Amino acid sequence: MSGSRRSEDPVPEVASRINSSGSSPLGAACRADGVNFSVYSRNAAAVELLLFDRADDARPSRSIRLDPVKNRTYYYWHVFVPALRAGQVYGYRVAGPFEPERAFRFDPGKVLLDPYGKGVVVPTSYSRHAASEPGENTAAAMKSVVVDPGKFDWEGDAPLHHPWASTIIYEMHVGGFTRHPSSGVAPEKRGTYIGLIEKIPYLQSLGVTAVELMPVFQFDEQDAPPGLKNYWGYQPVSFFAPHSGYSLRKDPLGPLDEFREMVKALHRAGLEVILDVVFNHTAEGSETGPTLCFRGFDNDVYYLLEQDRSRYSDYTGTGNTLNTNGPVVRRMILDSLRYWVEEMHVDGFRFDLASILSRDEAGRPMQDPPVIWDIETDPVLAGTKLIAEAWDAAGLYQVGSFVGDAWKEWNGKFRDDIRSFVKGDNGAVTKLPHRLFASPDVFGGETWRPERSVNFVTCHDGFTLNDLVSYNVKHNENNREGNRDGTEHNLSWNCGVEGPTKDPAVEQLRNRQVKNFLTLTLLAMGTPMLLMGDEVRRTQRGNNNSYCHDDETSWFDWTLLERHGDVRRFVERLISHRLHLVLVVPTKLGDTLADFLREAHLQIHGVKLDQPDWSHESHSLAFTFTARGPAACGIVHVMINAYWEALAFELPPTEEGAVWRRWIDTSLASPDDICEEAEAPLITGPTCLVQPHSITCLFAQTPE
Repeated sequence: MSGSRRSEDPVPEVASRINSSGSSPLGAACRADGVNFSVYSRNAAAVELLLFDRADDARPSRSIRLDPVKNRTYYYWHVFVPALRAGQVYGYRVAGPFEPERAFRFDPGKVLLDPYGKGVVVPTSYSRHAASEPGENTAAAMKSVVVDPGKFDWEGDAPLHHPWASTIIYEMHVGGFTRHPSSGVAPEKRGTYIGLIEKIPYLQSLGVTAVELMPVFQFDEQDAPPGLKNYWGYQPVSFFAPHSGYSLRKDPLGPLDEFREMVKALHRAGLEVILDVVFNHTAEGSETGPTLCFRGFDNDVYYLLEQDRSRYSDYTGTGNTLNTNGPVVRRMILDSLRYWVEEMHVDGFRFDLASILSRDEAGRPMQDPPVIWDIETDPVLAGTKLIAEAWDAAGLYQVGSFVGDAWKEWNGKFRDDIRSFVKGDNGAVTKLPHRLFASPDVFGGETWRPERSVNFVTCHDGFTLNDLVSYNVKHNENNREGNRDGTEHNLSWNCGVEGPTKDPAVEQLRNRQVKNFLTLTLLAMGTPMLLMGDEVRRTQRGNNNSYCHDDETSWFDWTLLERHGDVRRFVERLISHRLHLVLVVPTKLGDTLADFLREAHLQIHGVKLDQPDWSHESHSLAFTFTARGPAACGIVHVMINAYWEALAFELPPTEEGAVWRRWIDTSLASPDDICEEAEAPLITGPTCLVQPHSITCLFAQTPE
């Protein structure tokens, strides 16, 4: 009918106010009298803002078509909608050409998340499949939520800025930490941000100083083999919204508030919060994947494409790669990091497959990648902990050469070389001193500091520590990929029996090996990182790629605290000693390991003093170093025997009046495996017998 008004159009009395909008800031910004929306799309022909009453709605309650003249500035589409408030559910439809050969993948049938959306709701009918097939998917689409980040009482909270030299990281999964029925957390709180708060006293008792949370950005739980669920979270759909699956509350603003309550509680307990962030790919996958957000706004702006433009460059092993050094994605990454620091108060970030950040828009490695320097030099991020996983899935390996001065790096060489030596491999002894002394062969240079090396033996990706000493091969059959997934390079040893055993001799050896790995990780120079549950020998039953198991395969089983309480006690004592015993290190690194050892007053031995055995068949090493602590200085002597027979190690002479005391002996049962200073037994004689596959640490107090 001529002159009639359609329900999708703005009502006349507010039309002028809807058009009085601005392109900044991106996302949905709350104002006193409404909300301003702004998104970037260079090639869109039309943009439609959809407002919903509920996440499951099959139709929007209101649809606002943005005028390409009045509601577009440059490539920013924006509109102000009066009377809206935080909690409003919304999404976009974007029209344009669908010409994959020209990199265009617009699909006006798909409801899109806001790339800058601070909240996400997932309908009960969400379907990844529906987002991958032609046609509309309104009821089954994830949707964004309007958020007002300023409406939260932080009660004076701020990031903690613990020094790197005293940092001990605990890598953990928010959901898996409390989801097991044995957690003691109320059923409705299990697997949530709020549930984690209840277990903070455990983290405090362990002695770690920082938790590194596996991805908490909203991710696609359906990105997994049929019948399974994405558990790890390395399939993000948003870089600003906390994952709604970890929220106790089911209202749209619950995840935001509960995440911040968790951060505030962790800070009160003295624990820093480091986020594992995935800025290298998204859950949209390959060209056959779903249209959830980014590809529906501007495919070639957000992703690296192959030469034929219809296919995605895949340097991540997930089907796509973000265009991290393109201007739009660069800005989005910086804006995301600033948001999590300023509004969510996190203390740092671990960057998954960080070498992607060094690739240009053609996928080639760059000498000075702009996005990495943007992150390092940003004043908001100054003092924020930055950790790089300095490799990617396409073979770019940058451990020791990652650009920047402030970055720390996951040391994959530490993991592999320590595993190889403790396992008993031939030829492993020559690499051991490098790894124990912060890998000067890897990280040497003018800006070298020991803490640049983040030392770990296990992480979420691979065997747990228990499984490292219980399985020779991976057992990923339950992943439904024919056991083809997961690495074959495990450097593991089952100690004589594959999998669980009731043989007490095998079990005793496994316990000893676990303590050996923990000792080397927590005594080595650098920044140590432990995996959730390793301190109580958590098992994944040989699965080294449990990304798709949100069940007891991956959860923290709290009954293990009693079953393996001796290992937990060992870790607690070891951390306590580490934090009170600091190796005296040089401020500048020499050109060789020998220079470093001399400048750090370190002495390397074999079973005979000053005679290390570097032969191919050698399985032993000892070292002596001067340490300082809050009370006094002393000498520490460490003897490592990865051989299958006991070895007698010569002991260095002590200063007059000083005596050797046994601090650690991993061959002994608890509580003799690690002693407090006052209880440490005397060691007399010129030698010390170190049992097979064990480590003995002595200390000599310097007389006053």
